[in-house]
Amino acid sequence: MQLTDKHREYWGKNLRLTAVLLAIWFVATFVAIYFARELNEIVILGFPLGFYMGAQGALIIYVLVIWFYARSMNKLDQEYGVQEGEE
Repeated sequence: MQLTDKHREYWGKNLRLTAVLLAIWFVATFVAIYFARELNEIVILGFPLGFYMGAQGALIIYVLVIWFYARSMNKLDQEYGVQEGEE
C-alpha cells in the first residue's frame, strides 16, 4: 500500500506528539529520580519534592499525559477524517 502525502502528514504529527509526550514521561520518571536528593531541598505542603514526585507527582503527570494524548489524537483523527464512528 502506497502512503499518500496526507498519510505521511498524519503519521508525522502523530510521531511528533508521541515523542514530546514520551520525553515528558522520561523526565517525570527518570530525571526526577536521578535528582531526588536535590529536589528534596524544595518543600511542597510539608513534603520534600523528590518524595512527592515519587509518591504522587509522577502519577499525576502520567494521567495528564494519557488524557492529553487521547484528546489530541481525537482532534487529529477528526482533522484527517479517520475518527471512529459513533456507536
